[in-house]
Amino acid sequence: MGNFLEKYKIPITALKWFFGFFGFYFLCGVIGGGFAEIMGFLQDGFDDLGREVNEKSFGGINSDGDIIWLERELQNPFFWKIFIFISKLIGYIFSVQGAQLLLSLSILVILHELGHFIPAKLFKTRVEKFYLFFDPWFSVVKKKIGATEYGVGWLPLGGYVKISGMIDESMDKEQMKKPPENWEFRAKPSWQRLIIMLGGVTVNLLLGIFIYSMTLYFYGDKYLPNKNLTDGVWCVSEVANGLGFETGDRFLAADGEKIERFSDVLEKIILSKVITVERNGINTDIEMPENVVDKFLSNERQLLFYPRVPSFVSSIVKNSNAEKAGLKKKDILVGINNKSFKYHDEIKTELASHKGGEVLLLVERGGESVLLTSKVDQNGELGFLNAIPSLEQLEELGYYSLTSYKYSFFSSLPAGYNKAIKKLTSYIDQFVLILKPSSGAYKGLGGFGAIGSLFPSTWDWEVFWNLTAFLSLMLAFMNILPIPALDGGHVVFLLYEMVVGRPAPEKIMEYAQTIGMILLLSLLVFANGNDILRLF
Repeated sequence: MGNFLEKYKIPITALKWFFGFFGFYFLCGVIGGGFAEIMGFLQDGFDDLGREVNEKSFGGINSDGDIIWLERELQNPFFWKIFIFISKLIGYIFSVQGAQLLLSLSILVILHELGHFIPAKLFKTRVEKFYLFFDPWFSVVKKKIGATEYGVGWLPLGGYVKISGMIDESMDKEQMKKPPENWEFRAKPSWQRLIIMLGGVTVNLLLGIFIYSMTLYFYGDKYLPNKNLTDGVWCVSEVANGLGFETGDRFLAADGEKIERFSDVLEKIILSKVITVERNGINTDIEMPENVVDKFLSNERQLLFYPRVPSFVSSIVKNSNAEKAGLKKKDILVGINNKSFKYHDEIKTELASHKGGEVLLLVERGGESVLLTSKVDQNGELGFLNAIPSLEQLEELGYYSLTSYKYSFFSSLPAGYNKAIKKLTSYIDQFVLILKPSSGAYKGLGGFGAIGSLFPSTWDWEVFWNLTAFLSLMLAFMNILPIPALDGGHVVFLLYEMVVGRPAPEKIMEYAQTIGMILLLSLLVFANGNDILRLF
């Protein structure tokens, strides 16, 4: 590796901060982004999906049940998509989303590196540098205290600690050629080195549990039980119908295990073989295809399911039949031709049966009932967008009842632990899917844009901390994988040394480190390439 670097004049310092970047932002971007389009609905924000929908710039749902986007980039020509991509990138960097992502990952960087730093200091191992952000060529702030230089770099892409006498991403072979000093990492007993290497992962794991516990303590837990969806769900997308689901289905179980929360439905569909629903009073088993994730990813920014909602007018199409009939924003359609309906999907079906005709609409407006006469176009539409209320709004309207739990400080700790384990287990199951080409999950791998899209466009501390907890758990899992250049790779070599009684040859460790770097770089290119391709 050293000869290669010398031949092509690749600066070691550049590799140090560049691959240090992988330790956090790559892992977040690639694997977190891998299911970002799914996770946007699977994480806690799904319990308030109306808010999620609005934050992701949904304009509403038309009378065909299609989600209308305020941004029409998918319909734009190639050069326009490029312009939009660049504009979005610049806008994102200076957006609330970008600020949340930067703050979240900076917190994780500092605490992860502290996980290495503290045991290193306890075992009297020299730590040469401790940096937030990277410092190629120069630092914004730096101060040397004892043997350690503490500082803030100018490149906000992560952070790092430099531990003396350790083969790391810097590949500092000159130091390794010298006899080991008693303050170097390589001079310490293997059990001490193991603790140092596991420190970052341990902190990430404990941090995730702690944050989940504190969010439950301060915010409680609020969700929509599936049992309260007495009239079942609304199949918004044709993909849902293609999987065998129908509007009105009530979700009961996944592989025989009860599905308690509506927010768990998508996750169970992705990870389970058989979904049991109640349809017209009869329990029905629906087998999920192996490529269910591929089908989900092909659904392009559309929901699969949502609680059945009223026909609540969010906006009127200009010069449409709805406008001519006198339909107004915030009107609720409750009847057509003297037939009463509760949900928008029923209204949609009824309008489809009157294509090109004329209907009598019963509308609730400000607590009063209003009759309107309107024509229906050849597509079975009136010309309005249906709003997607949040679950809280639907509860206020009397459609659904949410379940809420409040936790004391001490009861929040085991609850946070259980939530963290559930999230981590689910993430590992999703990760396994990526390794199965037949699932099509690899197509969902994404980079930094994907992971950033998980954060809402408005600052919400509850969502922020829940996502930070999730990213912390994700980093713990990814860093412990036995991949050279990650903490898990170092742990493998240490375990080898403890079992065999001697360290692995330095050449083997150097080659393994190189292979790990190449692997991570390849995944980085692939994942962020996927982000770009999704724009086209």
